[in-house]
Amino acid sequence: MRWRPRVLPLEPLAVAGVGPVALALGQRASRADDAVLASWSGVAGPDVLVLLGPSASLPWVDGAVYLGRDPLAPALLLPCALEPDVAPSLLERALLAGQGDAPLAVLPGSSVLVSVGAAKPVARASLTAWLPATSVGAAS
Repeated sequence: MRWRPRVLPLEPLAVAGVGPVALALGQRASRADDAVLASWSGVAGPDVLVLLGPSASLPWVDGAVYLGRDPLAPALLLPCALEPDVAPSLLERALLAGQGDAPLAVLPGSSVLVSVGAAKPVARASLTAWLPATSVGAAS
């Protein structure tokens, strides 16, 4: 499957990063004020971070993927600027058959799928604990 530029971008509902981009995203998010943090929910794992929230509040980080919901595949969060070269509904069906936990954040550049169904409110303490000890000082 290939990805091509989307004619009409999706409205961002989430931002995601993998590897060094996830770390940069976590550092940027850790500097957000409490009201903004309270407007986000998120999921994190080793080398991946996904933040969900109002589009205007999502942090910008070079290399991050902004995700939105295509009405033809509502159980997926797809890149706002890219679309698959297959019908979104078929992609959704295939991915949910293999993964099962919707919604799924689809990160095509890194071939990563992230279940965001268990996203929890972002707490500064949890975010700081997720960041490696060496990066916390750099983020301050």
